[in-house]
Amino acid sequence: MSTVEPLLELGEVQGLREPLQVIDHAGRQTGERYPDDLSASEHAAMLRAMIVTRRLDTEFVNLQRQGQLALFPSCQGQEAAQVGTTSALRSTDWLFPQYRELGAFVVREIPPEAIGLMWRGALHGGVDMVESCCAPMSIPIGTHALHAVGYAMGAQLDGDDTVGVAFIGDGAMSEGDVHEALNIAAVFNAPCIFVVQNNQWAISVPTNQQMRSRTIAQRASAYAMTGVRCDGNDVLASYLAMQDAIERARSGGGPTLIEAVTYRMNSHTTSDDASRYRDPDEVEHWSRLDPIDRYTKHLIARQLWSPDDQTLAERAGEEAAMRLRDSVFDAADPDPLTLFDNVLSRRSPELDRQRSLMAEELSHGK
Repeated sequence: MSTVEPLLELGEVQGLREPLQVIDHAGRQTGERYPDDLSASEHAAMLRAMIVTRRLDTEFVNLQRQGQLALFPSCQGQEAAQVGTTSALRSTDWLFPQYRELGAFVVREIPPEAIGLMWRGALHGGVDMVESCCAPMSIPIGTHALHAVGYAMGAQLDGDDTVGVAFIGDGAMSEGDVHEALNIAAVFNAPCIFVVQNNQWAISVPTNQQMRSRTIAQRASAYAMTGVRCDGNDVLASYLAMQDAIERARSGGGPTLIEAVTYRMNSHTTSDDASRYRDPDEVEHWSRLDPIDRYTKHLIARQLWSPDDQTLAERAGEEAAMRLRDSVFDAADPDPLTLFDNVLSRRSPELDRQRSLMAEELSHGK
C-alpha cells in the first residue's frame, strides 16, 4: 500500500483586514514595527528615487503627447510600492518587471535613455537592464511570472541564495500564467517573491469585478504560501513586507505573495481615457494619499530631509528628464536586420537564410 504525504497546511496571510502600515498619510508612525536598519542616507535615497521616478514619468507622458513615443504606461501614485520593495533587495537579486516598474528601474540605476529608447522601439529590451540584474520589460500580461520562478528554481539548484522577484498587477492575477507560476513556486519551495501592485483597476475593470475574494493576499493560502497585504502608498511598509519575504526566501521558507494596495493616478496607458470609467471623487480621495507627500512629511519630522535635500532631488529629476528627452527625441529607427542578431548567441543556418530574405526584400523597397 503506497504512502501518500499529507497536504501542506494553508499558508499564513498577514494584513487580511488592515494592511501593514508604518506611516499614515500625514507621515506619522502608526505601527510598532519600523525599519530601524535604514540609515539616514538610505531614507533620503528612497525619497529621492521616488521624486526622480515621478519626474521621469511626467516626461515620458510629455514625450508621448509630442509624438515621440507611441505609448507609455504611467506609474504615478505607485512609486512607494516600487521603490520600497526594490530598495530592500540586494543588487544581485533578479527583477522580472512588467511594463509599469519605472521606480524599480530608477532604484537599479538603469539609465533613463535606455528605458526611453526601449519605449520608442529603438533599442532591444535587454540592453542596460541585464547588467542591473533586471529582465527586459514584459508587455504580455503575467507571462514573466513564470520566468521569475524559473530563475529562482535555478538559483536554488545552484546553491545561490539570490531571489527572483516578479512585479505584476491585479489584472495579472486573472491570468493562467500567474496561477501556474504561483503553483510551481509553492510546489518546489522556490525563493520567489510575487509583488502584486493592486492599483484598483485592470484597464477599465475594477478589482471587485476581477475576483470574489476580499483581498489578493488571501489567495496565497490556496498555494500554501505566505500572503502579505501592505499599504502600497507607504514606502516603509513596502520595504518591510519585502524584507520579511526576502528573509523567508533565503532561509528556505519558500515564496511569498505581497499585495501592495495602491492606486493608478493616471490612465492605464496614454492611449486610455480613465475619466470614462472612474469616479473623479475616487481619484481625488487617492490623491490625498500621495506616497511622496507622505514620506516627505515623515522624513522632515525626523529631521532626515531638508530644503536642500528637496532641491537636490528635484535637480536630479530634471537632469534625468533631460537625459531622457535628449536621447529619445527624433531618435533614429534601428536597422530591421538587427532582429536576427539577438535570437541566438550564434546565428543558425535557418536564421541566416531568413536574414538574407529580409535583406533582399528591404533592398527592393529602396
